[in-house]
Amino acid sequence: MSFYKNKKIWKLSLLLGAIIIGSFTLFYTYRLTTKLKEEERKKVELWHEATMQLSLVDAEDSSIPLIFKVISQNTTIPVIIVDADNEIILHRNIEIPQRDSIQYLNKQLDKMMNKTEPIKVDLGNNEFQYLYYQDSFLITELGWFPIIQLLVVSLFIFIAYLGFSSARKAEQDQVWVGMSKETAHQLGTPTSSLLGWVDVLKLKDEKSELAIELEKDVQRLQVITDRFSKIGSKPELSDQKILPVVEEIVDYLNRRTPKQVAFEINCVNCGDLKAKLNNVLFQWVLENICKNAVDAIKGEGQVSISISSKNDQIEIDISDTGKGLHRNKFKSVFQPGYTTKLRGWGLGLSLAKRIVEGYHSGKLFVKESEIGKGTTFRIILPKKR
Repeated sequence: MSFYKNKKIWKLSLLLGAIIIGSFTLFYTYRLTTKLKEEERKKVELWHEATMQLSLVDAEDSSIPLIFKVISQNTTIPVIIVDADNEIILHRNIEIPQRDSIQYLNKQLDKMMNKTEPIKVDLGNNEFQYLYYQDSFLITELGWFPIIQLLVVSLFIFIAYLGFSSARKAEQDQVWVGMSKETAHQLGTPTSSLLGWVDVLKLKDEKSELAIELEKDVQRLQVITDRFSKIGSKPELSDQKILPVVEEIVDYLNRRTPKQVAFEINCVNCGDLKAKLNNVLFQWVLENICKNAVDAIKGEGQVSISISSKNDQIEIDISDTGKGLHRNKFKSVFQPGYTTKLRGWGLGLSLAKRIVEGYHSGKLFVKESEIGKGTTFRIILPKKR
């Protein structure tokens, strides 16, 4: 529990850090862009003043080279000068297409009017001109820079996260497989030995109740060993009717749970529903979910298994009348190590999800839950026609 709580805190901390860094980057770029815009406005004013001065000075005036230099400095800021009737007099640094040039200039003028306040120029004799401009290409690119930077960083983090998750999942899978194979190996020897002792008891008394019950438990151990041995290797799937598989596991659990716990199978026209299953592994899934349901009930209640068909899918709902789950735990319950039991390892539901989704191309999730009323798990399997 503490592991997943710490993991959640780390994720939130990383998210908060990313938001802080992103906000600072955007603020700093906005502040820098604002200053550059102010500088550009001053440059535009100076450019226009130089243009006006050029028309007033004599041809031999020594200030002409300086004025030309000021005018030629504006190579990036698009400008348009209009008269009092908004008729275009002059434009600069605007790439005009060969066709519909006048319409294009008017559109650019409309954009400039909407974005910036014009620079009003008094020509005297109550005549005025208005200089409109827009951000230079440099300012525009700078405005996009933090967004592009954040997108690149986000893409890098996303790819790194996917790579890390894949590597971690592969490592977890290796641990699962190794543990399962070792468990199957360790169970194999004592199980074979117990079978030998069962045969000895039967030789003494073939109808011995002790021998019969002991044989059932040994067979159960063989089933468990078979389950563990199949983890990590591609299981063989065959066409199976769902109802008999469910009935078999319910019959097994009925004999091993308190009488106050009632099992119920709801099946309307589902007797012929088939899916590709590995019987041993799929019964393990049902057993894990049902045992969790029995634990949630705590002594008295009901476990219902409903089987239905929808389009090309078979839906199996396993509901209990137990303590229920908070919505924020719907995904956590499938994490390896998550458990609410004092002695639990938190592996059952994680294995069940891997078996359903990894081996049977299905889905396993918490369909609904309410505190104090119970929980419903849903298994979805492809229907075999």
